[in-house]
Amino acid sequence: MNAMPPLPKQRKLSLKERYAHLTRGLGWETTYQPMDKVFPYVSYEGIKIHDWDAWEDPFRLTMDAYWKYQAEKERKLYAVIESFAQNNGHLNITDARYVNALKLFLTGVSPLEYSAHRGYAHVGRHFVGAGPRIACQMQAIDELRHAQTQIHTMSHYNKFFDGLHDPRHMHDRVWYLSVPKSFFEDACSAGPFEFLTAISFSFEYVLTNLLFVPFMSGAAYNGDMATVTFGFSAQSDEARHMTLGLEIIKFMLEQDEANVPIIQKWIDKWFWRGYRLLGLVSMMMDYMLPKRIMSWAEAWEMYFEQAGDALFEDLSRYGIRKPKYHEVASKEKHRLSHEVWSIFYNYTHAAAFHTWMPTEEEMTWLSAKYPDTFDKHYRPRFECWTEMQAEGKRFYNPTLPQLCVTCQIPMGFTEPDDPTTICFRSADYKGERYHFCSDGCKDIFQNEPEKYIQSWLPVHQIYQGNCGGAEVKDVLAWYHLNFGTDNFDYEGSPDQKLWEEWQAQKATNPV
Repeated sequence: MNAMPPLPKQRKLSLKERYAHLTRGLGWETTYQPMDKVFPYVSYEGIKIHDWDAWEDPFRLTMDAYWKYQAEKERKLYAVIESFAQNNGHLNITDARYVNALKLFLTGVSPLEYSAHRGYAHVGRHFVGAGPRIACQMQAIDELRHAQTQIHTMSHYNKFFDGLHDPRHMHDRVWYLSVPKSFFEDACSAGPFEFLTAISFSFEYVLTNLLFVPFMSGAAYNGDMATVTFGFSAQSDEARHMTLGLEIIKFMLEQDEANVPIIQKWIDKWFWRGYRLLGLVSMMMDYMLPKRIMSWAEAWEMYFEQAGDALFEDLSRYGIRKPKYHEVASKEKHRLSHEVWSIFYNYTHAAAFHTWMPTEEEMTWLSAKYPDTFDKHYRPRFECWTEMQAEGKRFYNPTLPQLCVTCQIPMGFTEPDDPTTICFRSADYKGERYHFCSDGCKDIFQNEPEKYIQSWLPVHQIYQGNCGGAEVKDVLAWYHLNFGTDNFDYEGSPDQKLWEEWQAQKATNPV
C-alpha cells in the first residue's frame, strides 16, 4: 500500500496578513436589519465615511501579541509593587506632602481611566469598520488595566496615610472632582466620532504628556518607585493611544472635506475642556512636589507650544488650525498654578487632601520660574496667609464659591491680559443666566446650551440640600471624608505627625 504524500507545509502568515484577517475578515454586511439601524450613531454627527477599509492601525496589533505583551508587563509591575510594599517603600519618599499628589491622582484621574474603558467599549460597538472596532476594543482593555494597576500601585499608601480610603465614592460626590467627572461625562454622552476627537486626539495626543510625564517624573524625583513603575508599564500603551489618536483624526479628515469644520469645532472645544482640567496638574507640579522637576510654564512650552506647533502645521494641509484660545492658555501659563493652588488653599477644609503655604526656599524657586508674575502678584498673598497661620488664624474661606457652568471650577481665573481682575462671563438662555470662567467655556456652552444646563454643579446642589445637609460636616460626611483627618492644612495633620515620628525613628535607629 502506497504511503500518503506529506501534507504541504503551511506558510506562516505575516503580521500584516494576520492583522488583515482580524480587522477585515471579521466584518460583514447585515441582512436581517439594515446597516443604518444596526449602527445608528455613525451618521448623526454629520461625519461622512466613504471607505472604512482605509483605516490602518500603525501598530497592526493582533490579539495574541497584545495579551503576550500585556502579561509580561503585568508580571514585572506586580513584582515591583510587592517589593515596594515588603520593603516599606513609603519611608523613602522625600516628604509626606508628596502623598497629597497621589490622593489627587487616585481620586481625580484613576476613575477617568475606568470611564475611558466604558467609553471605548461603547463607541467601538457603533463603528461599521472592523479596524476601528478592534482598536477601540484594545484601548478599552488598556484603560481598564490602567485603572486597576493605578489602584493597586497606590493602595499601599492607604495603609498609612489619610484621604485614600474611598476614591470611587468621592469621585461621584466631592466638589472638585466634578471637574474631571464632568469632562468625561461630556465626552461619553457625545457621539462616537466626537468621543474619539475628545479623548483619542485632544486628550491622548495633544495633552496627555502634560499629565503623565510630569507626574511620573515627579514620582521618580520624590522616591515613589511604585508609581514610577506603573508609569513605565503604561508608557507603551500611551504611545499607542497617542499614535492612534492622530490616525483617527487623519482618517476622518481624509474621508470627506465636509468633515473638516465639524472636527475643527470639536478640537476647539476639547482643547479648552482638557486645558481647564489640567489646571489640577499645574498646581501639582509647582506646589505639591517637595522635589520639583520643572515648572508648569516650562512643561506647557515644551509639550504644547513646541509640540503643538509641529502637530498643527502638519494638520494645516487638511484645513485644520490650532485650537481656538490656545493663545489665552499660553498667557495663563505664568499664573495658572498659583491661581488654582490659591483656590484649594481657600477650600482645603472641604477637600480630601491637605494644602500648605510654600516655604521661603520654595517661593525662591517659584520666583525664579515665574519672574514676571510670582513676586508681584502671589508672594504678597502667600506671605499674608503665612503670617495669619503663625498667629493661629489659618485662613479658610467660609463661603461657597461660584462655579463655571462648563468646566465646574470655582471662578478664580483672571483676565487674559490682567492678572488682577477675575475673569467673569455670562450668557442668558431661556430666561436663566449662566456664568463662566472664560470665553472658551462660554463658547462651549453657547454651542450646546441644552447639554450644559443639565450640569450637576456641587455648590448649587449643596444649597438645594442634596448633599447630606446644610452644615459643612454634613456635606463632608456625605462625601465620606473624615473630618479633621482627611482635610485642613498639612501643618498639624495626622499625616505630618506620623511622618515626623518615622523620621525621628530613622534618626535614632539609622540603618
